[in-house]
Amino acid sequence: MITVIGTGTGAPLAPDALAALAGATLVTGAARHLAAAEVPPRAKQVVLGPLAPALDAIAEHRARGGKAVVLASGDPGFFGIVRALAERFGPQELDVRPGTASVAVAFARLGLPWDDALVVSAHGRDLRTAANVCRAHPKTAVLTGPGAGPAELGAELARRAPERLLVVASALGDPERERLVRVSPAEAAAQEWDAVSVIICLDEKKALSPVRTVAGSRATPERWALEESAFAHRDSMITKAEVRALALARIGPRLGDLVWDIGAGSGSVAVECARFGAAAVAVEKTAEGCEHVRANAAAHGVDVRVVHGAAPTVLSDLSDPDAVFIGGGGRELPAIVTACARRARRSVVVALAALDRVPAVRAALAGAGLETDGVLLQSSRLAPLPGDVTRLAATNPVFLLWGDRPASHVPEGAVQ
Repeated sequence: MITVIGTGTGAPLAPDALAALAGATLVTGAARHLAAAEVPPRAKQVVLGPLAPALDAIAEHRARGGKAVVLASGDPGFFGIVRALAERFGPQELDVRPGTASVAVAFARLGLPWDDALVVSAHGRDLRTAANVCRAHPKTAVLTGPGAGPAELGAELARRAPERLLVVASALGDPERERLVRVSPAEAAAQEWDAVSVIICLDEKKALSPVRTVAGSRATPERWALEESAFAHRDSMITKAEVRALALARIGPRLGDLVWDIGAGSGSVAVECARFGAAAVAVEKTAEGCEHVRANAAAHGVDVRVVHGAAPTVLSDLSDPDAVFIGGGGRELPAIVTACARRARRSVVVALAALDRVPAVRAALAGAGLETDGVLLQSSRLAPLPGDVTRLAATNPVFLLWGDRPASHVPEGAVQ
């Protein structure tokens, strides 16, 4: 068996973990873990850097009958080395002795529950996913890595979610060096940081949620493509439920995504995307529409960033989206579609009523390298008539066009 011991967040090792370490003939771990542990003098030490050489050393040592111990931070099964070890040697070959996860320690220091927190790793991963989760969810823990620490996360959030509080937890478990620093995103971006363990990103107004029965993110909504009556709107300026249903299917909003809703009107599409966990930005040129979006986001308990202005002019200051919904644009529609299609990482969906604009929209989508398709949606709703009978009431036909980026292609100029 390969014994995997979680350490490094302050709690002393259990007697059985100490016994396993005492009998080891090879011990692998980060330099700080090896320095802090009571490694037997006779045991060979392998400092973890790139994983492949360490795994090879463990395999070779086991083949000669040696006993390997791996030291890791906190709970090594939580975004830790257990995954790599299990893939290489098989879960049945591992004896895992978990310590306390750094996320649990950080929330404990803050006196906050974390069953309603989302945990996202930015270690060796794209920081944009962590930033989008922080924007969409009121309580997020980010596991840091090189190039993805407080300064980088703060810079990403400073312009797009400046109201968030960042709690930077450093050297957790070290009685002399541990500290928790509360900063705004802008303050985090302006500092240099050492030995960061985890970053807690909070909407302080929502730091304490109601009692839950399922940990993690809010559950997937029971229903979507909600009735128009579920949203405040002006003069029927709202994407109808039938159109919204197909639009959501083509957008595919998910946790960690960023979605733009252009010409948002009531913001119904942005709100529904946020209900699926995506970070949503609603771009609306009228002040009244912006107020409707804010009211609808609050009514449905989601965060939607509202940008007051006309596309495509105001888009230059936004982070590149995964998907875009365009529900308005008038004469500027082809230019808006072109600007969005050049930057969207996955898809652009356009709803329009005018037949004359269909060719230009398709050309704009295709010109940005997207694979295009579309439908004309014509629906009739049940409507009551006197005498307890029912008729069909036709809604206005709507074209729904979309463009999907080929999976292997990243848009030129997109911010990674």
